[in-house]
Amino acid sequence: MERPAWAPPGIDISVPSVSRMYDFYLGGSHNFEVDREAARKAMEFIPGLPKIMQANRAFMRRAVRHAVDNDVTQFLDIGSGIPTFGNVHEVARAADPAARVVYVDHDPVAVAHSRAVLDGDEGAAVVAADLRKPSDILHSPEVTRLLDLERPVALLLVAVLHFLEDEDRPYEAVAELIDALAPGSLLVLTHASYEGIPLSEERADGTVGVYRNIRNPLVMRSGAEISRFFEGTEMVEPGLVPMPRWRPESPVEEEDPYAFSGFAGVGRKA
Repeated sequence: MERPAWAPPGIDISVPSVSRMYDFYLGGSHNFEVDREAARKAMEFIPGLPKIMQANRAFMRRAVRHAVDNDVTQFLDIGSGIPTFGNVHEVARAADPAARVVYVDHDPVAVAHSRAVLDGDEGAAVVAADLRKPSDILHSPEVTRLLDLERPVALLLVAVLHFLEDEDRPYEAVAELIDALAPGSLLVLTHASYEGIPLSEERADGTVGVYRNIRNPLVMRSGAEISRFFEGTEMVEPGLVPMPRWRPESPVEEEDPYAFSGFAGVGRKA
């Protein structure tokens, strides 16, 4: 298999990556054939996966604008993935040019491309770290330099928590992150669920099996289980809802049925 010039040295390009699969769903070009093959297998069971990812991105952009509208101009985006058009720093700075952003991911390709995109940008940075180790993120030089944790921060956990199994202690990780943030901070979150997918759970489970086979288990939590991540915050209206229903900017009736798969919400720390 030929290694593309943009692929960081040392990564195994024979193993699929969820962030590169996500890039493929969004129409990006920074993915390998092994990622495309796994993504196509997943789409055999849930053909609307690209629509779900697009709904994720659209929600993220609306939530970022909501944060800036409420004077939150610092962003910590964990599980940020490979940079695509309309990333957090672009959306935030369109509303406030002084917005500061720290991206966090553990995929070497995502980190390398984020660093390339942000080269020379004094108000944004990327950290190579894992959500399972919040302390490493909070005490990283990039967070220390760019974010004032004494002031409100928008913590973005968009389409990442469903890759943490219960034994990874995801609720504890989120609680530790929220506890480190100032009052007025926001938790911006999306999460996969069997609820809302316009096909049977048995069929959707085929996609779950694809991710399990590539050693990145996809954990489909219920709405009640997802709401637990917001403990310690007050839900912003309209609460925890399907992604297109969170403060829509266009008629919800025009959305693809797959866009309603899973949940999205924003919570504010009191």
